Amino acid sequence: MSILILSEQDLRQAVTLDAESVSCIEEAIESLATKQVVMPPILSMEIPEFNGEVDVKTAYVPGLDSFAIKISPGFFDNPKLGLPSLNGLMVLFSAQTGIVEAVLLDNGYLTDLRTAAAGAVAAKALSRADSKVATIYGTGLQARLQLEALCLVRPITSARIWGRSPDKAKATASELSEKLGIDIKAFESEQEAAKGADILVTTTPSQSPILMADWLEPGQHVTAMGSDADYKNEIEPAIIGKANLYVADRLTQTRKLGELRSAIAAAVVTGETQFPELGTIVAGTRPGRETEADITVCDLTGMGVQDTAIATLARQRAMALKAGAEF
Repeated sequence: MSILILSEQDLRQAVTLDAESVSCIEEAIESLATKQVVMPPILSMEIPEFNGEVDVKTAYVPGLDSFAIKISPGFFDNPKLGLPSLNGLMVLFSAQTGIVEAVLLDNGYLTDLRTAAAGAVAAKALSRADSKVATIYGTGLQARLQLEALCLVRPITSARIWGRSPDKAKATASELSEKLGIDIKAFESEQEAAKGADILVTTTPSQSPILMADWLEPGQHVTAMGSDADYKNEIEPAIIGKANLYVADRLTQTRKLGELRSAIAAAVVTGETQFPELGTIVAGTRPGRETEADITVCDLTGMGVQDTAIATLARQRAMALKAGAEF
């Protein structure tokens, strides 16, 4: 019996943010509405002394031969030390026997990919099909990947970048403009960055809102993906009350970890209020955007089903390249 060991370099060669990886995550999200997926609650541990957290996620998806367990630390002061904020690894097990099949030493690379791909799935399902202008709040790696992912599913021709550091925002805008070949500008005002945008994506670990309800305009779509812990809050709770449609990736998670948690705490909605999940929109069992003027919000907290899907795809591609080492 052997175990395939895949390094971050192996995985970067095998899987990238492309149409196939977005489709992989889209199918995984849809499976939550169409299959008997087993996805336990996230095991999460905060380490406040060092501005860190560790999450463990997993899911079994009927029809897939394997399932992944992911261990994902996030230490948000790491950039000050010259280290990445996210790292970690995934372990792939046989769904039939439970035997370890592969260890993916991705240092958070696959998490970054599947998170960006989920943003693309949300935009494809909920934003207007003709969306051309995107606003990204944040200047980190996920901010960059979210814009790249949007360009895979919508005809984005221009974008705005906002960050707490204007210099970082300018650098990010310049880098992405050159890479994506579209007009991208840095904005110093969060409100100005929101004006006229078709899609707004928040990608920060902020603990207080950076996007306000009064700024939103008819027809806009918001993807909030930074609030994945019970002390984070990127969008004003009133946004969920203002939206024509609020969608959770997993309602049990967003009530505890996502932007919905803050809306419940602010009494904008109750803890019993029912909302559709993204999988039901993708599967077509619940309606999505109904008019061009609707304001839609998708609350992404990250799910184990995404990890199982991306890990399975990564191993398949790596084996086709004969990458990695047998242990």
